[in-house]
Amino acid sequence: MQKQFKKRVTYLALATAIVAGGISAAQAAPIAADVVFIVDESGSMSGEHAWLGGMIGSLEAELTAAGVGVSESNNYGLIGYGATGTHTSAGSGGHAHTVGGGQWGSAAQLATATSGLVASGGFEDGYQAIDYFFDNYTIDANHALNIVLITDEDRDVLDGSLSYASILAEIQSHGGLLNAVIDCGFAGSGGAPSSAIGIDSGNNAYLADGAGGYTTTGGGHQSGGCFGTSYANYGQMALATGGAAWDLGILRSGGLNATSFTNAFVDIKVQEIVTIPEPTTLALLGMGLIGFGAISSRRKQSAA
Repeated sequence: MQKQFKKRVTYLALATAIVAGGISAAQAAPIAADVVFIVDESGSMSGEHAWLGGMIGSLEAELTAAGVGVSESNNYGLIGYGATGTHTSAGSGGHAHTVGGGQWGSAAQLATATSGLVASGGFEDGYQAIDYFFDNYTIDANHALNIVLITDEDRDVLDGSLSYASILAEIQSHGGLLNAVIDCGFAGSGGAPSSAIGIDSGNNAYLADGAGGYTTTGGGHQSGGCFGTSYANYGQMALATGGAAWDLGILRSGGLNATSFTNAFVDIKVQEIVTIPEPTTLALLGMGLIGFGAISSRRKQSAA
């Protein structure tokens, strides 16, 4: 009885410390991140393939500056989907591109691996590609998991067993966070321009400032045209996981707008990863709350 009481007190103290900020999930940046890019390989995507190879160095630099990937290396993965012909089996919903000789590699190795992406596909099922990732990749339980889907088309259903609900549940069950770079318009409130770079789950909208930077406003929402059901397939799912949805058209417009897109994308990605609580922290919080619940339950029973 004494040992059980001590254990419950320990859990309660731990939970109290977490809630009070002693072990704050919001403050504790993960030691490293697993970031996988799931990329459409249809015929119109070559520009985005090149952008990914050029952007990744900036993302790695900002992550390490924020303390993520210092004591342990950040991992980067690359999955293509929708390609046909000799590159993969017809109708494939996802296949790995090796990064540094394996599933995961460094940012520099990912930049090299993007040259292996092709632009020859015609039917793309992003849900199948996300499912492929979870079925085939080893994920480090102590790393923040971030998934980036990049496509200019909506979902072509190649696997009817996969749904919005099942893929969302799969991402959330692994503690993952999704970003969707899609052909879809966004806007902010208060007279903000109709073409926002992107929006996040907190209803923030990111706007190009005309000089390669960006500003932030509230009231972020989908606005204007989308390719088919892109927002319903991917954009809403990204927001549901706590991630962000981005307008591929702003990136494709080039010039300073594209620079603003990259700067906003990298900055927000880093903020997302830094504020994802470590899985061990969440587990400890759960243990503390369970212990607290056990004490409360026993007190109620005693009072009865």
